[in-house]
Amino acid sequence: MEVVNTLGRRKTAIARIYLSEGEGKIVVNKRDYKDYFTTATLQYVVEQPFLLTDNIGKYDIKVNLTGGGFKGQAEALRLAISRALIKIDPEYRGVLKENGLLKRDPRMVERKKPGQPKARKQFQFSKR
Repeated sequence: MEVVNTLGRRKTAIARIYLSEGEGKIVVNKRDYKDYFTTATLQYVVEQPFLLTDNIGKYDIKVNLTGGGFKGQAEALRLAISRALIKIDPEYRGVLKENGLLKRDPRMVERKKPGQPKARKQFQFSKR
């Protein structure tokens, strides 16, 4: 099997992954993913596509993560892994899709407007 290359995005985070057959090592920015994502919930988010498709320990992944925070990066990585698994076997599409792992979450931070302190917050109104 050749190396499968996919991309995942969430907020401002971008995950580029290289998936190949192996024993289940996930290396994020030259560190183990359990060192990079310290909380159990973020580790679960990363493992979720493998749990749903029964592929734990079958593939090695090398990940380059940039931008965003840890949660956005974990969700970007989840999308990239899901896309890579579909490239390997299109049968996984139904399981991943019904669990919502193939949709790119479009929610982004709203931009700050001029004359306001934040995106929607306004300075206190003074009648006099």
